[in-house]
Amino acid sequence: MKNLFTPKPTPPSFVPLADRLRPKTLDDFVGQRHLLGRNKPFYRALKSGNVPSMILWGPPGSGKTTLARLAAVYTKSHFVQFSAVTAGVEEVRKNIAEAKERMKLYGPKTILFIDEIHRFNKAQQDAFLPWVENGTIILIGATTENPSFEVNAPLLSRCQVYVLEALKDEEIAKIAQRGIKEFPKNRFHKAALEHIIRYSDGDARRALNAIELSANLAPKIDIKVAEEALQKKALYFDKKGEWHYDVISAFIKSLRGSNPDAALYWLARMIDAGEDPVFIARRMVIFACEDVGNARPTAQVIATSCMEAVHMVGMPEARIILAQTATYLATCPKDNAAYMGIEEALSDVQKEGELPVPLHLRNAPTDLMKEIGYGKGYKYSHSFPGHQVPQEYLPKKLNGKKYYKPRKDL
Repeated sequence: MKNLFTPKPTPPSFVPLADRLRPKTLDDFVGQRHLLGRNKPFYRALKSGNVPSMILWGPPGSGKTTLARLAAVYTKSHFVQFSAVTAGVEEVRKNIAEAKERMKLYGPKTILFIDEIHRFNKAQQDAFLPWVENGTIILIGATTENPSFEVNAPLLSRCQVYVLEALKDEEIAKIAQRGIKEFPKNRFHKAALEHIIRYSDGDARRALNAIELSANLAPKIDIKVAEEALQKKALYFDKKGEWHYDVISAFIKSLRGSNPDAALYWLARMIDAGEDPVFIARRMVIFACEDVGNARPTAQVIATSCMEAVHMVGMPEARIILAQTATYLATCPKDNAAYMGIEEALSDVQKEGELPVPLHLRNAPTDLMKEIGYGKGYKYSHSFPGHQVPQEYLPKKLNGKKYYKPRKDL
């Protein structure tokens, strides 16, 4: 009689796209060429079928789980996976006992893959030590956190650490092309696909999840569908609040135009209409930083004091505090270099993604990080004449970029 409680295999259509497209061979793997190049140690270890216990350290979606699975394939090992978020010491012991029994019976190695190994405490990590030492298991831990801080030193000393990098846009594009082939009935606009690639921030899983969700949202995937899939939506503008925004806009533009009389008029309009005085004061704090900036840095202090005073005093006397601050800001010299600089920098961040921090600028408090090259070549500015030294502080792709361009007369 058929067992009605036997679990059925998951239909392929219900398996997430990222899992369906998980590479089965090294040739299918995209990215991490510094590890998987033909002459690299990690590649040679996999091809030889003899891999050490290791820690895979890298950002989400960089291929840590896939590399662990490939290690099991190329070493013909039994693969056991669990997450440090949900597993405990008892589950670790159970899997180790099964690994010992497996070796006695028919000899295959066991790869124990621990996702988010940094979530294990000291006692849980210590449980692996003897079994890694005697070869009962090959431990592969995956972490997004620095193992120098999150993995116990005894366990770390028994593992090879491999550092994975966020995937480049061209690598994400290659993976995305594989993804859209799974949805032949859907049409992906070029702009939508570029948006998904750009805002995946080097995370292959995120890109594939966005493609899958987009395909489920609409037959034709344009930029709006892609934005929805990535949860990067445009802000909604409430038409009923148009007057509110028009008047505060006129007020701010009058301050920017150094016209205290117009500023007082629009301020009076808002006060008369019952506008929240704290809202007005808060907008002046923003204005002091955005439009006055370093032309008169104390403007921010005065605007912040205004907001605090308005909150404490309340109306109707708060109108005097607002008027004094508004006329002060209107008559201040103006410089928006800080505002324009951060806007341009944010634009580059969104356009280029999370560019790696140059190695010489990284902190290196552990031996592992020093071996990788963290901090190498950094020049301590206080050791040079004038406390300045030429060196690059931006990511390589942005070398020489100028964001802060203050007025020449400041």
